[in-house]
Amino acid sequence: MAGHRRPLTGVLLVGGASRRFGTPKALARVGDETLAERGWRLLGDACDERLAVGKAGELELPFPVVDDGTPVRVPLSGVLAGLRAARHDVAVFLPVDCPRATADLLQTLGHACRDAAFAAGEPLPGAWSKTALPLLDRRFAAGDYGLRDVATTLDVAHVDVDPLIVADADTPDDLARLVVR
Repeated sequence: MAGHRRPLTGVLLVGGASRRFGTPKALARVGDETLAERGWRLLGDACDERLAVGKAGELELPFPVVDDGTPVRVPLSGVLAGLRAARHDVAVFLPVDCPRATADLLQTLGHACRDAAFAAGEPLPGAWSKTALPLLDRRFAAGDYGLRDVATTLDVAHVDVDPLIVADADTPDDLARLVVR
């Protein structure tokens, strides 16, 4: 990524429990690649740096995973670990189970970000700035793991996109329905 555009760190979130999915979502296949490989590729297309965050050593993935440092399995733990590990001030977060996300969406979120940027009213996929770290740290310490309601406290940009682009696959049936053929 060159020139006048804001440098972005892309973070692939791979730490979910996949309870409803039944097997690790990151390893689910979509065509000739896994969801993790697809997300990693997308982040490489959209961002200057990319990281994967989850439970280190839990899954065999073709790239390193930054451990989120907590036994809690919530997206907030991945956002905190990703922001701390990011070289850039703004990081774009892509849950591994969003098969319709695009590089354009990720760049749009990153470049719209003030403290955060949400697409279709959802905090993930989304962009988060290091300016949000103090609030997110306080919430995590208090056991308040939700991300949606931070818009009342932070300066959140809202990006209007088709909700299908940010839809996640909670079950194998969801994945089959969402996969672009």
